[in-house]
Amino acid sequence: MKHFKVILSMTVALFCFAAVNAQTSKAKNNKVAADTVAYQCPMKCEGDKTYSQAGKCPKCNMDLKAISKPIAVAYQCPMKCEGEKTYDKAGKCPKCNMNLTKVQLKKEKENHRGHNHN
Repeated sequence: MKHFKVILSMTVALFCFAAVNAQTSKAKNNKVAADTVAYQCPMKCEGDKTYSQAGKCPKCNMDLKAISKPIAVAYQCPMKCEGEKTYDKAGKCPKCNMNLTKVQLKKEKENHRGHNHN
């Protein structure tokens, strides 16, 4: 009987640890997904405006649809011969002839046109 209680308590503890680990992994995956997903009105009543969270469109009250964010990538000389100049294609630096390296562009600030900030 004593062995049964020990085995049962170990099984419960193992189950609890597995459940906590699964929740932690799910939260990490959601954070990554949030960085690559935006939300937009399916009717495009606000043009190409996107939101960072799901919800309702303020104009037509439809549910916002998840869309993937384009990832802004550019190429730049690793020696910065031309300062911060970037190119849209991979290739060679025109000054030092080194291979251009991929860099992520800084995120543009969210467009706030059409908002009422009263």
